[in-house]
Amino acid sequence: MQTGLYVALSSQIALEKRLNTIADNVANSSTVGFRATGVKFEDVVSGLDNKAISFVSTGDTYMSTASGPLRETGNPFDFAIRGEAWFGIETPAGTVMTRDGRFTLTENGELVTIEGYPVLDAGGAPIQLDPRNGPPQAGADGSLRQGEQQVGALGLFNFDPGPNFVRFGNSGIVPSSEPEPVVDRIDAGVAQGFLEDSNVDPMREMAHLIMVQRAFDNSAAILRDSESSFDDAIKTLGSR
Repeated sequence: MQTGLYVALSSQIALEKRLNTIADNVANSSTVGFRATGVKFEDVVSGLDNKAISFVSTGDTYMSTASGPLRETGNPFDFAIRGEAWFGIETPAGTVMTRDGRFTLTENGELVTIEGYPVLDAGGAPIQLDPRNGPPQAGADGSLRQGEQQVGALGLFNFDPGPNFVRFGNSGIVPSSEPEPVVDRIDAGVAQGFLEDSNVDPMREMAHLIMVQRAFDNSAAILRDSESSFDDAIKTLGSR
């Protein structure tokens, strides 16, 4: 009888985690460069043969690999990545990967994010421009020119976020291993004057939210029924 309680409880723990990820996705549906979080669950089997009991794991989070839609802004300091790659920025947490290309130029000529974190080139060094020469012109490969002179290049990186990845801010990801610079690839590049919007589909996430909420309510009902049966059994045995 207690087994049903444990199975329902494991289900509720898993559903709560899924509920939290959906809520986070919905909250970031308008966040530039945000990629949705999903959860992968597995059966955990206890016992053998007809005595086997299947519980649900707490789940591992993973990141959606789908790109968000590109939106034209016309701002020369807005950049979007075409293909599967990431910008690198320098933060207090170390090098962070992001698809948020809202950059700006400091008085000292350093290219930084809107939070003030330096944007890195392919070698992992902060990008330095000449503030007197105005906004740079970006090539499809990320190269940056001011006037007729190439003055740097936006670093594009590959990395594997892996399960249970760690976010930095809303759209940044802290890599668990050293990111690899993207070189000599025609399937990854930069679009200047564009931003990548979140890849979250709010309507789909809301539908998932309703489904998870209903499943959670069903698990709660099972728990109440199991507790009621357990109480009735105790009362019956106690009366004898």
